[in-house]
Amino acid sequence: MCKPWYTIQNKMKDFSSVFIATFSHYQGEKRLPRNGMVEQLLSFFLPKAKYIFLLDQPHVISDVTNPVIEEYVNGKLIKRSHFSSFLYLPIYFFCKLPSKEKTRISYKLRDFVSVIVMGIFRSKRYDIFIGLEAINALAGICLKKVGKVKTVIYYVSDYSPSRFGKTWFNGLYVWLDRFCVRQADFVWDVSAAMKFGRKEAGIDEESMRHVVHVPNGLFPSQIASLPIAKRKKNSLVYLGTLDENFGVSLAIESVREIRKKIPDITLHIIGGGNNITNLKKQVKKLHLEQNVTFYGYVPDNKEMAKIVRGCVIGIAPYRQGPKDARWYGWYGDAGKIRQYLASGLPVVTTYVPPLGRYVAQKGAALMTKDNVADFSAGIVKLLTKKALYSKMVKKAQLLSKENTWENSYANAFLAMDKVINN
Repeated sequence: MCKPWYTIQNKMKDFSSVFIATFSHYQGEKRLPRNGMVEQLLSFFLPKAKYIFLLDQPHVISDVTNPVIEEYVNGKLIKRSHFSSFLYLPIYFFCKLPSKEKTRISYKLRDFVSVIVMGIFRSKRYDIFIGLEAINALAGICLKKVGKVKTVIYYVSDYSPSRFGKTWFNGLYVWLDRFCVRQADFVWDVSAAMKFGRKEAGIDEESMRHVVHVPNGLFPSQIASLPIAKRKKNSLVYLGTLDENFGVSLAIESVREIRKKIPDITLHIIGGGNNITNLKKQVKKLHLEQNVTFYGYVPDNKEMAKIVRGCVIGIAPYRQGPKDARWYGWYGDAGKIRQYLASGLPVVTTYVPPLGRYVAQKGAALMTKDNVADFSAGIVKLLTKKALYSKMVKKAQLLSKENTWENSYANAFLAMDKVINN
């Protein structure tokens, strides 16, 4: 159990003003669930900090471009506005150019400029700056150099030493991460495996002494499970990004194989994005329309959790990827697995996610290779062995009991305090 906030707050010199620079997927003026810990950070800091300045930068896949500004005083939103495009001309015009790239330099420059401008040209000084991704952390480090910020936290939601393959851009990405790790006051990694990735990239242990493991958590409303008898029989659920590396296509192919032994098998897919069209075509081609249901994005956490807990097994079919270039799934946290556990669902996953390996060791997951034969066999095993399934349900419920965002962030400050005292 975590110590009370006032104890942490006193030790950390009372962070009364917080600057959060992060990103979100927007449709119009609506912030979607795919974002950089916005609701999570606000839920923790709103009851505790007197003033919060949130700079939310629309992801490249959004239909809006200008960063969104939100100001909170004593837990209440007092102002919402936009960062003007005139403040980052001509970068704005490059951002508006059509492109299929998911990572664009113009957007990174927009993010850096927006943080610097809002930090320098406002009279406010901040006790703590939290920057999601290296470019925001870099801007926060610059603001500290000019006295606008006291403490900089580099919050890392995903990392891989070979994220962009053997390219000059990957070299820049690794260098920027290394710089921010060494210059920030603290680094929050969502997965402990990121340290191993950085060692592969040449960062020594001493340079990472201020790195803190801050695992993803859940809101209390998400942690609940149904009795096994009330769950949809032979139902699988996939939650999260629908990109190819996350293995949704593998899951759909596996359903066709599973159906040979379990005709009423169903797969419930929660998530959106451009790839959903291709996946629907795959379902139609394999004649699985009666077996696969797409929900799209489900923005309400309670509604999303309700769908998940109504199923029997949570799946995380991460693909291995190229043998010479491990993608960030090998080093990151798996939020979908945490939600499955919170819903009392055993997990079937591949050997890729570090959290999957941990959960398997604790008895709440089965691990398989990332191919149709092995993945479908793992699912069939769990669906047909009732004693094993019941045992894994209990393990899942036990693992998720204290896995809240409040605990995760509170423990992060306790770990920071230990770094300071050592």
